[in-house]
Amino acid sequence: MNDTDERISLKDGVLAGALRRPINRAANVKGSIHADETATKLGLRGGTVAGSVHMDLFGPLLMEAFGESWWEKGTLSLYFQNATTDREPVRAFMVLPLAGARDAQVDVWVEREDGLRVAEGTASVGSPAEPTALMRKPLDRFDPGELRILKDLAPGDPIAATEGMVTQETVGKHLLTTTDPMDIYRSSKWGKPVVPITSYVGLFFTQGAAPVRRKLHDVVGLFGAIEIRNINGQLLVDEPYHLSGEIVALGQSPKTEYYWYETWADDARGKRIAEHRMLSRFMKASSPLYQ
Repeated sequence: MNDTDERISLKDGVLAGALRRPINRAANVKGSIHADETATKLGLRGGTVAGSVHMDLFGPLLMEAFGESWWEKGTLSLYFQNATTDREPVRAFMVLPLAGARDAQVDVWVEREDGLRVAEGTASVGSPAEPTALMRKPLDRFDPGELRILKDLAPGDPIAATEGMVTQETVGKHLLTTTDPMDIYRSSKWGKPVVPITSYVGLFFTQGAAPVRRKLHDVVGLFGAIEIRNINGQLLVDEPYHLSGEIVALGQSPKTEYYWYETWADDARGKRIAEHRMLSRFMKASSPLYQ
Protein backbone atom coordinates (compact mmCIF):
# COMPACT_ATOMS: atom_id res chain seq x y z
CA MET A 1 0.00 0.00 0.00
CA ASN A 2 1.10 3.57 -0.58
CA ASP A 3 0.40 6.53 1.67
CA THR A 4 -2.89 7.38 -0.06
CA ASP A 5 -4.91 5.89 2.78
CA GLU A 6 -3.41 3.62 5.41
CA ARG A 7 -6.91 2.38 6.28
CA ILE A 8 -7.28 0.48 3.00
CA SER A 9 -6.88 -3.28 3.30
CA LEU A 10 -6.22 -5.98 0.69
CA LYS A 11 -7.56 -9.54 0.94
CA ASP A 12 -7.97 -12.16 -1.79
CA GLY A 13 -7.38 -9.59 -4.53
CA VAL A 14 -10.01 -7.15 -3.23
CA LEU A 15 -9.31 -3.67 -1.84
CA ALA A 16 -11.55 -2.67 1.07
CA GLY A 17 -11.94 0.86 2.33
CA ALA A 18 -12.41 1.84 5.94
CA LEU A 19 -15.85 1.50 7.54
CA ARG A 20 -17.54 4.87 7.10
CA ARG A 21 -20.71 6.54 8.38
CA PRO A 22 -21.97 8.86 5.61
CA ILE A 23 -24.01 11.84 6.75
CA ASN A 24 -27.43 12.51 5.26
CA ARG A 25 -26.61 16.08 4.28
CA ALA A 26 -30.06 16.69 2.78
CA ALA A 27 -32.05 15.57 5.83
CA ASN A 28 -33.56 19.03 6.23
CA VAL A 29 -34.81 19.29 2.64
CA LYS A 30 -38.54 19.12 3.30
CA GLY A 31 -40.53 16.94 0.92
CA SER A 32 -37.46 15.06 -0.35
CA ILE A 33 -36.60 11.38 -0.05
CA HIS A 34 -33.86 12.48 2.38
CA ALA A 35 -36.34 13.82 4.96
CA ASP A 36 -37.53 11.28 7.55
CA GLU A 37 -41.17 12.33 7.34
CA THR A 38 -41.36 11.96 3.57
CA ALA A 39 -39.29 8.77 3.37
CA THR A 40 -41.26 6.90 6.03
CA LYS A 41 -44.57 7.82 4.35
CA LEU A 42 -43.22 6.15 1.22
CA GLY A 43 -42.33 2.97 3.08
CA LEU A 44 -38.62 3.55 3.73
CA ARG A 45 -36.87 3.21 7.09
CA GLY A 46 -36.01 6.89 7.20
CA GLY A 47 -34.48 9.73 5.23
CA THR A 48 -31.99 8.29 2.76
CA VAL A 49 -28.35 9.17 2.15
CA ALA A 50 -27.99 10.27 -1.48
CA GLY A 51 -26.36 7.63 -3.66
CA SER A 52 -23.81 10.18 -4.84
CA VAL A 53 -22.54 10.51 -1.26
CA HIS A 54 -21.51 6.84 -1.35
CA MET A 55 -19.41 7.55 -4.43
CA ASP A 56 -16.99 9.55 -2.26
CA LEU A 57 -16.10 6.27 -0.54
CA PHE A 58 -14.21 5.24 -3.68
CA GLY A 59 -11.79 8.19 -3.80
CA PRO A 60 -9.03 6.49 -1.78
CA LEU A 61 -9.56 3.16 -3.56
CA LEU A 62 -9.33 4.79 -6.99
CA MET A 63 -6.09 6.49 -5.98
CA GLU A 64 -4.71 3.23 -4.57
CA ALA A 65 -5.60 1.20 -7.66
CA PHE A 66 -5.07 3.69 -10.49
CA GLY A 67 -3.21 6.68 -9.03
CA GLU A 68 -3.76 10.17 -10.44
CA SER A 69 -4.30 8.63 -13.88
CA TRP A 70 -7.92 7.99 -12.91
CA TRP A 71 -8.53 11.73 -12.66
CA GLU A 72 -7.18 12.18 -16.18
CA LYS A 73 -9.12 9.39 -17.90
CA GLY A 74 -11.28 7.17 -15.72
CA THR A 75 -14.84 6.17 -14.88
CA LEU A 76 -16.94 5.21 -11.86
CA SER A 77 -20.26 3.55 -12.71
CA LEU A 78 -22.74 2.49 -10.00
CA TYR A 79 -26.25 1.08 -9.63
CA PHE A 80 -27.85 1.81 -6.27
CA GLN A 81 -29.63 -1.22 -4.82
CA ASN A 82 -30.52 -0.51 -1.20
CA ALA A 83 -30.87 2.85 0.52
CA THR A 84 -29.06 3.71 3.74
CA THR A 85 -29.96 6.17 6.46
CA ASP A 86 -27.96 8.83 8.30
CA ARG A 87 -24.58 7.58 9.54
CA GLU A 88 -25.36 3.94 8.79
CA PRO A 89 -21.97 2.15 8.54
CA VAL A 90 -20.88 1.19 5.02
CA ARG A 91 -17.68 0.13 3.27
CA ALA A 92 -16.47 0.34 -0.35
CA PHE A 93 -14.77 -2.54 -2.16
CA MET A 94 -12.80 -2.76 -5.42
CA VAL A 95 -11.21 -5.69 -7.21
CA LEU A 96 -7.49 -4.94 -7.51
CA PRO A 97 -6.48 -4.47 -11.18
CA LEU A 98 -3.42 -6.17 -12.62
CA ALA A 99 -0.21 -4.35 -11.73
CA GLY A 100 0.79 -1.81 -14.35
CA ALA A 101 -2.43 -2.07 -16.36
CA ARG A 102 -3.04 1.16 -18.28
CA ASP A 103 -6.45 0.18 -19.64
CA ALA A 104 -8.34 -1.67 -16.95
CA GLN A 105 -11.87 -2.09 -15.61
CA VAL A 106 -12.77 -3.80 -12.34
CA ASP A 107 -15.86 -4.54 -10.27
CA VAL A 108 -16.72 -2.28 -7.35
CA TRP A 109 -19.43 -2.33 -4.69
CA VAL A 110 -20.61 -0.85 -1.39
CA GLU A 111 -21.86 -2.93 1.54
CA ARG A 112 -23.55 -2.15 4.78
CA GLU A 113 -21.83 -3.45 7.92
CA ASP A 114 -24.18 -6.44 7.94
CA GLY A 115 -23.19 -7.36 4.37
CA LEU A 116 -26.26 -5.99 2.57
CA ARG A 117 -25.16 -4.64 -0.81
CA VAL A 118 -25.91 -0.93 -1.20
CA ALA A 119 -24.46 -0.36 -4.68
CA GLU A 120 -22.46 -2.17 -7.34
CA GLY A 121 -20.83 -1.42 -10.66
CA THR A 122 -17.44 -0.83 -12.25
CA ALA A 123 -14.46 1.50 -12.14
CA SER A 124 -11.97 1.93 -14.96
CA VAL A 125 -8.89 3.77 -16.10
CA GLY A 126 -7.70 4.47 -19.62
CA SER A 127 -9.67 2.89 -22.47
CA PRO A 128 -10.66 -0.69 -21.58
CA ALA A 129 -12.44 -2.72 -24.26
CA GLU A 130 -15.48 -3.66 -22.19
CA PRO A 131 -18.36 -1.21 -21.51
CA THR A 132 -19.00 0.18 -18.05
CA ALA A 133 -21.75 -1.17 -15.79
CA LEU A 134 -24.24 1.46 -16.95
CA MET A 135 -23.25 1.55 -20.62
CA ARG A 136 -23.73 -2.20 -21.06
CA LYS A 137 -27.43 -1.93 -20.13
CA PRO A 138 -29.79 -1.91 -23.17
CA LEU A 139 -32.10 1.04 -22.52
CA ASP A 140 -34.43 0.54 -25.50
CA ARG A 141 -35.45 -3.03 -24.65
CA PHE A 142 -38.73 -2.14 -22.92
CA ASP A 143 -41.70 -0.04 -23.98
CA PRO A 144 -42.10 2.70 -21.33
CA GLY A 145 -45.89 2.46 -21.56
CA GLU A 146 -48.14 5.35 -20.59
CA LEU A 147 -46.24 7.80 -18.42
CA ARG A 148 -47.86 10.41 -16.20
CA ILE A 149 -45.08 12.12 -14.28
CA LEU A 150 -42.70 12.20 -17.26
CA LYS A 151 -45.28 12.49 -20.05
CA ASP A 152 -43.74 15.71 -21.37
CA LEU A 153 -40.28 14.18 -21.89
CA ALA A 154 -39.03 12.06 -24.79
CA PRO A 155 -35.76 10.32 -25.71
CA GLY A 156 -33.55 12.69 -27.63
CA ASP A 157 -34.90 15.81 -25.93
CA PRO A 158 -31.98 18.20 -25.42
CA ILE A 159 -31.14 19.54 -21.99
CA ALA A 160 -30.77 23.28 -22.32
CA ALA A 161 -27.15 24.39 -22.21
CA THR A 162 -25.93 26.36 -19.22
CA GLU A 163 -22.72 27.46 -17.55
CA GLY A 164 -21.62 25.78 -14.33
CA MET A 165 -18.86 25.85 -11.76
CA VAL A 166 -17.97 24.19 -8.45
CA THR A 167 -16.63 26.92 -6.18
CA GLN A 168 -14.03 26.71 -3.44
CA GLU A 169 -16.75 27.68 -0.96
CA THR A 170 -18.85 24.68 -2.04
CA VAL A 171 -15.89 22.33 -1.72
CA GLY A 172 -14.97 23.77 1.67
CA LYS A 173 -18.43 22.91 3.00
CA HIS A 174 -18.24 19.48 1.39
CA LEU A 175 -14.94 18.67 3.08
CA LEU A 176 -16.52 19.25 6.50
CA THR A 177 -18.90 16.31 6.04
CA THR A 178 -17.46 13.96 3.41
CA THR A 179 -16.33 10.50 4.47
CA ASP A 180 -12.98 10.94 2.71
CA PRO A 181 -11.54 14.50 2.58
CA MET A 182 -8.62 13.71 0.28
CA ASP A 183 -5.67 16.06 -0.21
CA ILE A 184 -6.34 16.27 -3.95
CA TYR A 185 -9.56 18.13 -3.11
CA ARG A 186 -7.44 20.88 -1.51
CA SER A 187 -4.62 21.17 -4.04
CA SER A 188 -3.34 19.26 -7.06
CA LYS A 189 -0.59 19.21 -9.67
CA TRP A 190 -3.09 20.67 -12.17
CA GLY A 191 -2.96 24.10 -10.53
CA LYS A 192 -6.35 23.98 -8.81
CA PRO A 193 -8.02 21.45 -6.51
CA VAL A 194 -9.90 18.59 -8.12
CA VAL A 195 -13.69 18.64 -7.72
CA PRO A 196 -14.72 15.94 -5.18
CA ILE A 197 -16.69 13.06 -6.64
CA THR A 198 -19.96 13.98 -4.90
CA SER A 199 -19.61 17.63 -5.95
CA TYR A 200 -18.84 16.41 -9.48
CA VAL A 201 -22.24 14.71 -9.53
CA GLY A 202 -23.79 17.81 -7.98
CA LEU A 203 -22.51 19.98 -10.83
CA PHE A 204 -24.21 17.81 -13.44
CA PHE A 205 -27.38 17.16 -11.46
CA THR A 206 -28.03 20.49 -9.75
CA GLN A 207 -26.83 22.73 -12.56
CA GLY A 208 -26.71 20.64 -15.73
CA ALA A 209 -30.08 18.89 -15.34
CA ALA A 210 -31.92 21.82 -13.74
CA PRO A 211 -33.93 22.65 -16.92
CA VAL A 212 -35.49 19.16 -16.86
CA ARG A 213 -36.15 19.05 -13.14
CA ARG A 214 -38.00 22.37 -13.27
CA LYS A 215 -40.66 20.65 -15.40
CA LEU A 216 -41.49 18.18 -12.63
CA HIS A 217 -43.66 19.21 -9.68
CA ASP A 218 -45.05 17.59 -6.55
CA VAL A 219 -43.07 14.37 -6.89
CA VAL A 220 -40.30 12.74 -4.85
CA GLY A 221 -37.22 11.64 -6.78
CA LEU A 222 -34.19 9.50 -6.03
CA PHE A 223 -30.98 8.42 -7.75
CA GLY A 224 -31.12 4.98 -9.36
CA ALA A 225 -27.68 4.91 -10.98
CA ILE A 226 -24.80 7.29 -11.70
CA GLU A 227 -21.75 7.15 -13.94
CA ILE A 228 -19.02 9.77 -14.11
CA ARG A 229 -16.34 9.86 -16.81
CA ASN A 230 -13.13 11.84 -16.85
CA ILE A 231 -12.56 12.17 -20.60
CA ASN A 232 -9.73 14.67 -21.08
CA GLY A 233 -8.55 15.57 -17.64
CA GLN A 234 -10.43 16.43 -14.49
CA LEU A 235 -13.02 18.93 -13.32
CA LEU A 236 -11.26 21.64 -11.33
CA VAL A 237 -12.54 23.92 -8.58
CA ASP A 238 -13.38 27.52 -9.58
CA GLU A 239 -13.18 26.59 -13.26
CA PRO A 240 -16.17 27.44 -15.50
CA TYR A 241 -17.68 24.74 -17.71
CA HIS A 242 -20.27 24.70 -20.46
CA LEU A 243 -22.89 22.09 -19.56
CA SER A 244 -25.35 20.44 -21.95
CA GLY A 245 -26.98 17.07 -22.48
CA GLU A 246 -29.98 15.04 -23.58
CA ILE A 247 -32.62 12.58 -22.43
CA VAL A 248 -31.54 9.05 -23.36
CA ALA A 249 -34.48 6.85 -22.36
CA LEU A 250 -37.66 6.73 -20.30
CA GLY A 251 -39.48 3.92 -18.53
CA GLN A 252 -41.35 2.78 -15.48
CA SER A 253 -41.42 0.09 -12.81
CA PRO A 254 -44.32 -0.82 -10.51
CA LYS A 255 -43.27 1.90 -8.03
CA THR A 256 -41.49 4.51 -10.15
CA GLU A 257 -41.25 6.36 -13.41
CA TYR A 258 -37.72 7.07 -14.52
CA TYR A 259 -35.52 8.65 -17.14
CA TRP A 260 -31.92 8.20 -18.15
CA TYR A 261 -29.97 11.25 -19.24
CA GLU A 262 -26.48 12.22 -20.31
CA THR A 263 -24.77 15.49 -19.51
CA TRP A 264 -21.31 16.67 -20.41
CA ALA A 265 -18.92 19.45 -19.51
CA ASP A 266 -16.71 21.35 -21.97
CA ASP A 267 -14.07 23.88 -21.01
CA ALA A 268 -13.87 27.45 -22.29
CA ARG A 269 -12.09 26.27 -25.47
CA GLY A 270 -14.79 23.72 -26.25
CA LYS A 271 -12.74 20.71 -25.17
CA ARG A 272 -14.78 17.84 -23.66
CA ILE A 273 -13.55 17.34 -20.10
CA ALA A 274 -16.10 15.09 -18.43
CA GLU A 275 -19.38 13.25 -18.94
CA HIS A 276 -22.12 11.99 -16.67
CA ARG A 277 -24.97 9.47 -17.02
CA MET A 278 -27.78 9.24 -14.49
CA LEU A 279 -30.92 7.22 -13.86
CA SER A 280 -33.42 9.40 -11.99
CA ARG A 281 -36.46 7.70 -10.48
CA PHE A 282 -39.71 9.34 -9.34
CA MET A 283 -41.99 7.69 -6.78
CA LYS A 284 -45.49 7.09 -8.11
CA ALA A 285 -46.87 7.06 -4.56
CA SER A 286 -45.65 10.64 -4.08
CA SER A 287 -47.41 12.07 -7.14
CA PRO A 288 -51.02 13.32 -7.23
CA LEU A 289 -51.14 11.88 -10.75
CA TYR A 290 -51.31 8.42 -9.18
CA GLN A 291 -53.80 9.20 -6.40
